[in-house]
Amino acid sequence: MNFSHPKFAVVGHPNKGKSSIVASLALDDSVQISDTPGTTLKKRSFPLVADGKILYELYDTPGFQRARHVLEWLKKHDVSADKKQEAVQSFLYAHQEDERFRDEIELLEPIMEGAGIIYVADGSKPYSQEYEAEMEILRWTGQPSMALINLIDQADYVQEWKRALEQYFKMVRVFNPMTATFKKHLQLLESMAQLKEEWTAPMKISIKYFEQYHEQMLCRTAETIAQLMAESLAHVERLTLKDKEAAATEEKKIEEMYKKTLRDLEYKSQKNIEKIWHHGHLQKEEKSLAFENMDLFSKQSASIFGLTQKELIVTGATGGAITGAGVDLLLAGHTLLLGGAIGAVIGGASAYFGFEKLAKINLLGQKLGQKYLQIGPMENQNFPFILLGRALYHAQTVASVSHARREKLKLETNQAFKNQWMDESKRKSLYRYHKKFQSEAKIDAEDIKTYEKMILEILKKCINV
Repeated sequence: MNFSHPKFAVVGHPNKGKSSIVASLALDDSVQISDTPGTTLKKRSFPLVADGKILYELYDTPGFQRARHVLEWLKKHDVSADKKQEAVQSFLYAHQEDERFRDEIELLEPIMEGAGIIYVADGSKPYSQEYEAEMEILRWTGQPSMALINLIDQADYVQEWKRALEQYFKMVRVFNPMTATFKKHLQLLESMAQLKEEWTAPMKISIKYFEQYHEQMLCRTAETIAQLMAESLAHVERLTLKDKEAAATEEKKIEEMYKKTLRDLEYKSQKNIEKIWHHGHLQKEEKSLAFENMDLFSKQSASIFGLTQKELIVTGATGGAITGAGVDLLLAGHTLLLGGAIGAVIGGASAYFGFEKLAKINLLGQKLGQKYLQIGPMENQNFPFILLGRALYHAQTVASVSHARREKLKLETNQAFKNQWMDESKRKSLYRYHKKFQSEAKIDAEDIKTYEKMILEILKKCINV
């Protein structure tokens, strides 16, 4: 369906969060944001594009600098209401080369070309009459307008701002671009659709496409995580030997190669998910790790994302399939799980969780070739839940973080996270597919799709869709 997409100019006083609102609504973390007033010098267009369609377009603009002088010029041209728009246009023509009004011209041009107005005020600062010149100029343009109150700091002067803004704008909404959820974003788009009758239909189309696009991002995230799980659990690493027998150093080397590959797969998956959610410029505290001081194979990862002793037994991860020395494979070499040493009785034999094997290392050789070491596929029964938990937590954080954020992102894990989505039934269902992925047989495409649907269901719960 072809339609003329709505356009909106985000305007206001300098340093009130205009660029942050543009970044948040356009899902674009390339928008230049700074605490220094006057950072935005030129108007710049930021369209939200989904599947090649422009859903709507936002203009980031400089802040008003000489609003009272502009208003004085306009008032000298004492015209009736139906001529005020022409007076603003005359101002633009008369001052096109005047550097004094460069910022005002930049912000007024897209409005006079048909863009709706989104006026941004900082509700954490007291209202002042100095803003009325700006709002009066915008009223002279005759364009549909709404005001957004952005709370930049802790103080709250929202009510006094509302009383003033409602004198000038058709709609007034509180919108914090740093914390706005998908639902809040949709509600704001619904408000924007009511600004002008001619915009209602195209905005409704944009909203429908935006909802579909959000669902698509969730599906692509689920697909990425499912591929990570299947590829990681089935991965086999090989190392050709120099001699007929494997030295201890070679066994150590192949273990490290195996772990590095799994770390690389996780990192690649994380970057893909960040790209899906338009966070190409996202900065993390550590470049090589998604979690500060929490490597994929660390005790902390096992503690937060792994299953407890009881969960492993109830899920069937022990279930007689691994007994005796095989218990070594249960916990990826961690003596601590949820903060304490845990003992278990499995298959009638007493054993402690806490050895160093992820998968068996086999010495193999071809009839007419050299011998080699092989490790994999993954036999550890807790590792899949650790990997999945990290992937889900990363995805939840990335999908929820505002595109207006510019500080480094820290993934501060929480013990309660797992309880948001993991119950006994879910664990057992996931475990069955993890076992399939860990087998050496070719992974069935239908199994991947079914697992993907399970991940999508979990994501929707985690991201509160």
